Amino acid sequence: MTDSRPLPLKEALAQACREIEQSIDRLLPPVSGDESLLIEAMRYAALNGGKRLRGFLVLETAALFGADHDAALRVAASVEFLHAYSLVHDDLPAMDDDDLRRGKPSTHKKFNEAFAILAGDALQTRAFEVLLEPATQADPTIRAHLALALAQASGAAGMVGGQVIDIRGEGRALPLEQVQRLHALKTGALIRYAAEAGAILGGAAEDDPRRLAIRAYGDDLGTAFQVADDVLDSTASTEELGKTAGKDEDASKSNYVSLLGIDGARAEARRLSTQARDALSSFGPRAETLRSLADYFVERRS
Repeated sequence: MTDSRPLPLKEALAQACREIEQSIDRLLPPVSGDESLLIEAMRYAALNGGKRLRGFLVLETAALFGADHDAALRVAASVEFLHAYSLVHDDLPAMDDDDLRRGKPSTHKKFNEAFAILAGDALQTRAFEVLLEPATQADPTIRAHLALALAQASGAAGMVGGQVIDIRGEGRALPLEQVQRLHALKTGALIRYAAEAGAILGGAAEDDPRRLAIRAYGDDLGTAFQVADDVLDSTASTEELGKTAGKDEDASKSNYVSLLGIDGARAEARRLSTQARDALSSFGPRAETLRSLADYFVERRS
Protein backbone atom coordinates (compact mmCIF):
# COMPACT_ATOMS: atom_id res chain seq x y z
CA MET A 1 0.00 0.00 0.00
CA THR A 2 1.32 3.47 -0.89
CA ASP A 3 1.93 5.80 2.08
CA SER A 4 -0.42 8.75 1.47
CA ARG A 5 0.92 10.86 4.34
CA PRO A 6 2.37 14.19 3.18
CA LEU A 7 6.14 14.65 3.19
CA PRO A 8 7.64 16.84 5.92
CA LEU A 9 7.74 20.42 4.65
CA LYS A 10 11.51 20.54 4.18
CA GLU A 11 11.45 17.41 2.01
CA ALA A 12 8.36 18.57 0.10
CA LEU A 13 10.00 21.93 -0.66
CA ALA A 14 13.23 20.29 -1.82
CA GLN A 15 11.38 17.84 -4.09
CA ALA A 16 9.20 20.59 -5.57
CA CYS A 17 12.25 22.82 -6.10
CA ARG A 18 13.96 20.10 -8.15
CA GLU A 19 10.86 19.47 -10.25
CA ILE A 20 10.18 23.17 -10.85
CA GLU A 21 13.77 23.84 -11.90
CA GLN A 22 13.63 20.89 -14.30
CA SER A 23 10.44 22.40 -15.74
CA ILE A 24 12.11 25.83 -16.08
CA ASP A 25 15.08 24.20 -17.80
CA ARG A 26 12.80 22.43 -20.31
CA LEU A 27 10.72 25.53 -21.00
CA LEU A 28 13.74 27.81 -21.42
CA PRO A 29 16.43 25.75 -23.18
CA PRO A 30 19.75 27.23 -24.34
CA VAL A 31 19.87 28.34 -27.98
CA SER A 32 22.53 29.27 -30.48
CA GLY A 33 22.61 32.34 -32.68
CA ASP A 34 22.04 36.02 -32.03
CA GLU A 35 19.61 35.46 -29.16
CA SER A 36 21.91 33.12 -27.23
CA LEU A 37 23.19 35.77 -24.80
CA LEU A 38 19.65 36.90 -24.04
CA ILE A 39 18.57 33.33 -23.27
CA GLU A 40 21.71 32.88 -21.16
CA ALA A 41 20.76 35.96 -19.12
CA MET A 42 17.17 34.71 -18.77
CA ARG A 43 18.36 31.31 -17.58
CA TYR A 44 20.81 32.93 -15.17
CA ALA A 45 17.97 34.95 -13.62
CA ALA A 46 15.45 32.10 -13.57
CA LEU A 47 17.79 29.29 -12.45
CA ASN A 48 19.98 31.25 -10.03
CA GLY A 49 18.78 29.52 -6.86
CA GLY A 50 15.76 30.41 -4.76
CA LYS A 51 13.31 28.36 -2.72
CA ARG A 52 10.56 28.28 -5.43
CA LEU A 53 7.94 29.15 -2.80
CA ARG A 54 5.53 30.59 -5.34
CA GLY A 55 5.89 27.58 -7.60
CA PHE A 56 5.46 25.30 -4.59
CA LEU A 57 2.18 27.05 -3.76
CA VAL A 58 0.94 26.33 -7.28
CA LEU A 59 1.78 22.63 -6.97
CA GLU A 60 0.20 22.23 -3.54
CA THR A 61 -3.06 23.99 -4.36
CA ALA A 62 -3.28 22.26 -7.74
CA ALA A 63 -3.11 18.92 -5.94
CA LEU A 64 -5.95 20.01 -3.62
CA PHE A 65 -8.12 20.76 -6.66
CA GLY A 66 -7.23 17.60 -8.59
CA ALA A 67 -5.26 19.32 -11.36
CA ASP A 68 -2.74 17.41 -13.46
CA HIS A 69 0.73 17.53 -11.90
CA ASP A 70 2.61 18.11 -15.18
CA ALA A 71 0.27 20.99 -16.01
CA ALA A 72 0.81 22.41 -12.54
CA LEU A 73 4.57 22.27 -13.09
CA ARG A 74 4.18 24.43 -16.19
CA VAL A 75 2.11 26.97 -14.24
CA ALA A 76 4.68 26.85 -11.43
CA ALA A 77 7.47 27.57 -13.92
CA SER A 78 5.42 30.42 -15.35
CA VAL A 79 5.02 32.16 -12.00
CA GLU A 80 8.73 31.68 -11.33
CA PHE A 81 9.52 33.32 -14.70
CA LEU A 82 7.35 36.28 -13.70
CA HIS A 83 8.96 36.46 -10.26
CA ALA A 84 12.47 36.26 -11.76
CA TYR A 85 11.69 39.15 -14.11
CA SER A 86 10.53 41.26 -11.16
CA LEU A 87 13.76 40.58 -9.26
CA VAL A 88 15.95 41.41 -12.26
CA HIS A 89 14.23 44.76 -12.67
CA ASP A 90 14.06 45.39 -8.91
CA ASP A 91 17.87 45.07 -8.66
CA LEU A 92 18.56 47.62 -11.40
CA PRO A 93 20.31 50.91 -10.51
CA ALA A 94 17.11 52.81 -11.33
CA MET A 95 15.20 50.73 -8.75
CA ASP A 96 16.78 49.20 -5.61
CA ASP A 97 20.33 49.25 -7.06
CA ASP A 98 21.46 45.93 -5.56
CA ASP A 99 24.52 44.09 -6.80
CA LEU A 100 23.61 40.80 -5.08
CA ARG A 101 20.77 38.36 -5.58
CA ARG A 102 20.74 35.00 -3.79
CA GLY A 103 24.39 35.45 -2.90
CA LYS A 104 25.48 35.90 -6.53
CA PRO A 105 25.94 38.93 -8.79
CA SER A 106 22.63 40.44 -9.88
CA THR A 107 21.78 39.93 -13.54
CA HIS A 108 22.82 43.47 -14.49
CA LYS A 109 26.20 42.90 -12.81
CA LYS A 110 26.72 39.50 -14.44
CA PHE A 111 25.78 40.80 -17.90
CA ASN A 112 24.95 44.50 -18.19
CA GLU A 113 21.97 46.78 -17.63
CA ALA A 114 20.66 46.52 -21.19
CA PHE A 115 20.68 42.72 -21.18
CA ALA A 116 19.16 42.66 -17.69
CA ILE A 117 16.26 44.83 -18.84
CA LEU A 118 15.74 42.73 -21.96
CA ALA A 119 16.04 39.45 -20.02
CA GLY A 120 13.40 40.69 -17.58
CA ASP A 121 11.12 41.74 -20.43
CA ALA A 122 11.49 38.35 -22.10
CA LEU A 123 10.94 36.41 -18.85
CA GLN A 124 7.69 38.28 -18.33
CA THR A 125 6.41 37.46 -21.81
CA ARG A 126 7.58 33.84 -21.50
CA ALA A 127 5.47 33.52 -18.34
CA PHE A 128 2.30 34.37 -20.27
CA GLU A 129 3.35 32.33 -23.30
CA VAL A 130 3.65 29.21 -21.14
CA LEU A 131 0.23 29.77 -19.57
CA LEU A 132 -1.43 30.19 -22.97
CA GLU A 133 0.17 27.16 -24.64
CA PRO A 134 -2.29 24.26 -25.05
CA ALA A 135 0.17 21.95 -23.27
CA THR A 136 -0.65 23.75 -20.03
CA GLN A 137 -4.40 23.01 -20.16
CA ALA A 138 -6.60 21.72 -22.97
CA ASP A 139 -9.44 24.06 -21.98
CA PRO A 140 -8.74 27.52 -23.51
CA THR A 141 -11.06 29.19 -20.98
CA ILE A 142 -8.94 27.96 -18.08
CA ARG A 143 -5.77 29.10 -19.85
CA ALA A 144 -7.30 32.53 -20.38
CA HIS A 145 -8.34 32.75 -16.72
CA LEU A 146 -4.81 31.86 -15.61
CA ALA A 147 -3.30 34.55 -17.85
CA LEU A 148 -5.85 37.17 -16.79
CA ALA A 149 -5.27 36.49 -13.09
CA LEU A 150 -1.49 36.72 -13.54
CA ALA A 151 -1.83 39.99 -15.46
CA GLN A 152 -4.00 41.44 -12.71
CA ALA A 153 -1.57 40.31 -10.00
CA SER A 154 1.54 41.63 -11.74
CA GLY A 155 0.46 44.87 -13.43
CA ALA A 156 -0.52 48.37 -12.35
CA ALA A 157 -3.17 47.04 -9.98
CA GLY A 158 -0.70 44.54 -8.49
CA MET A 159 3.05 44.11 -8.26
CA VAL A 160 4.09 47.03 -10.49
CA GLY A 161 1.62 49.36 -8.79
CA GLY A 162 3.12 48.40 -5.45
CA GLN A 163 6.61 49.17 -6.74
CA VAL A 164 5.43 52.66 -7.71
CA ILE A 165 4.15 53.30 -4.17
CA ASP A 166 7.46 51.96 -2.84
CA ILE A 167 9.54 54.32 -4.99
CA ARG A 168 7.37 57.33 -4.19
CA GLY A 169 7.54 56.50 -0.48
CA GLU A 170 11.34 56.76 -0.20
CA GLY A 171 12.30 59.34 2.39
CA ARG A 172 8.68 59.74 3.56
CA ALA A 173 6.92 58.48 6.67
CA LEU A 174 4.04 56.43 5.28
CA PRO A 175 1.12 55.47 7.54
CA LEU A 176 0.57 51.80 8.31
CA GLU A 177 -2.46 51.60 5.99
CA GLN A 178 -0.38 52.74 3.02
CA VAL A 179 2.47 50.34 3.84
CA GLN A 180 -0.08 47.53 4.04
CA ARG A 181 -1.47 48.44 0.62
CA LEU A 182 2.04 48.83 -0.84
CA HIS A 183 3.04 45.31 0.12
CA ALA A 184 -0.36 43.77 -0.64
CA LEU A 185 0.32 44.90 -4.21
CA LYS A 186 4.10 44.59 -4.55
CA THR A 187 4.58 41.22 -2.83
CA GLY A 188 1.22 39.83 -1.78
CA ALA A 189 -0.59 39.90 -5.11
CA LEU A 190 1.77 37.44 -6.80
CA ILE A 191 1.78 35.12 -3.78
CA ARG A 192 -2.03 35.18 -3.73
CA TYR A 193 -2.03 34.39 -7.46
CA ALA A 194 0.33 31.46 -6.93
CA ALA A 195 -2.04 30.02 -4.33
CA GLU A 196 -5.16 30.61 -6.42
CA ALA A 197 -3.63 29.39 -9.69
CA GLY A 198 -3.91 25.77 -8.60
CA ALA A 199 -7.63 26.24 -8.03
CA ILE A 200 -8.04 27.90 -11.44
CA LEU A 201 -6.08 25.10 -13.11
CA GLY A 202 -8.32 22.57 -11.37
CA GLY A 203 -11.41 24.23 -12.87
CA ALA A 204 -12.80 25.80 -9.68
CA ALA A 205 -15.33 28.56 -10.38
CA GLU A 206 -14.57 32.07 -9.16
CA ASP A 207 -17.29 31.83 -6.48
CA ASP A 208 -16.37 28.30 -5.36
CA PRO A 209 -16.04 28.49 -1.55
CA ARG A 210 -12.89 26.36 -1.69
CA ARG A 211 -11.27 28.76 -4.16
CA LEU A 212 -12.30 31.73 -2.01
CA ALA A 213 -10.70 30.01 0.99
CA ILE A 214 -7.46 29.51 -0.91
CA ARG A 215 -7.54 33.14 -2.02
CA ALA A 216 -7.94 34.27 1.61
CA TYR A 217 -5.06 31.99 2.58
CA GLY A 218 -2.89 33.51 -0.16
CA ASP A 219 -3.75 37.05 0.95
CA ASP A 220 -2.69 36.43 4.54
CA LEU A 221 0.33 34.40 3.48
CA GLY A 222 1.56 37.18 1.18
CA THR A 223 1.30 39.80 3.93
CA ALA A 224 2.94 37.50 6.49
CA PHE A 225 5.81 36.92 4.05
CA GLN A 226 6.42 40.65 3.68
CA VAL A 227 6.22 41.39 7.41
CA ALA A 228 8.75 38.61 8.04
CA ASP A 229 10.89 39.98 5.20
CA ASP A 230 10.96 43.41 6.85
CA VAL A 231 12.10 41.77 10.11
CA LEU A 232 14.82 39.87 8.25
CA ASP A 233 15.99 43.05 6.51
CA SER A 234 16.58 44.55 9.97
CA THR A 235 18.00 41.51 11.77
CA ALA A 236 19.67 39.13 9.28
CA SER A 237 23.09 39.51 7.66
CA THR A 238 23.80 39.99 3.98
CA GLU A 239 25.21 36.45 3.93
CA GLU A 240 21.99 35.00 5.37
CA LEU A 241 19.76 36.97 3.04
CA GLY A 242 21.81 36.52 -0.13
CA LYS A 243 21.16 40.20 -0.87
CA THR A 244 22.21 43.44 0.75
CA ALA A 245 20.74 43.72 4.25
CA GLY A 246 19.34 46.96 5.65
CA LYS A 247 18.30 48.38 2.27
CA ASP A 248 14.99 49.77 3.51
CA GLU A 249 16.61 51.66 6.36
CA ASP A 250 19.33 53.02 4.08
CA ALA A 251 16.68 54.26 1.63
CA SER A 252 14.56 55.71 4.47
CA LYS A 253 11.60 53.51 3.55
CA SER A 254 8.64 52.97 5.85
CA ASN A 255 8.01 49.30 6.58
CA TYR A 256 6.43 47.08 9.22
CA VAL A 257 9.49 47.25 11.49
CA SER A 258 9.78 51.03 11.36
CA LEU A 259 6.06 51.31 12.20
CA LEU A 260 5.54 48.42 14.64
CA GLY A 261 9.04 47.71 15.94
CA ILE A 262 10.72 44.31 15.59
CA ASP A 263 8.65 42.61 18.31
CA GLY A 264 5.43 44.14 16.99
CA ALA A 265 6.24 43.09 13.44
CA ARG A 266 7.01 39.54 14.56
CA ALA A 267 3.70 39.38 16.42
CA GLU A 268 1.87 40.64 13.33
CA ALA A 269 3.55 38.01 11.15
CA ARG A 270 2.49 35.27 13.58
CA ARG A 271 -1.08 36.60 13.66
CA LEU A 272 -1.29 36.56 9.87
CA SER A 273 0.22 33.07 9.72
CA THR A 274 -2.43 31.79 12.13
CA GLN A 275 -5.16 33.49 10.11
CA ALA A 276 -3.83 31.87 6.93
CA ARG A 277 -3.88 28.45 8.59
CA ASP A 278 -7.47 29.01 9.76
CA ALA A 279 -8.59 29.80 6.19
CA LEU A 280 -7.79 26.18 5.26
CA SER A 281 -10.11 24.56 7.81
CA SER A 282 -12.51 23.21 5.17
CA PHE A 283 -9.73 21.19 3.51
CA GLY A 284 -8.96 19.08 6.57
CA PRO A 285 -5.70 17.12 6.77
CA ARG A 286 -5.10 17.36 3.00
CA ALA A 287 -3.93 20.95 3.48
CA GLU A 288 -1.47 20.20 6.28
CA THR A 289 1.53 21.02 4.07
CA LEU A 290 0.05 24.44 3.29
CA ARG A 291 -0.49 25.03 7.01
CA SER A 292 3.13 24.17 7.68
CA LEU A 293 4.14 26.56 4.90
CA ALA A 294 2.34 29.40 6.69
CA ASP A 295 4.51 28.74 9.75
CA TYR A 296 7.64 28.52 7.62
CA PHE A 297 6.95 31.88 5.97
CA VAL A 298 7.36 33.66 9.31
CA GLU A 299 10.11 31.47 10.78
CA ARG A 300 12.58 31.49 7.87
CA ARG A 301 16.00 33.10 8.13
CA SER A 302 16.54 33.99 4.47
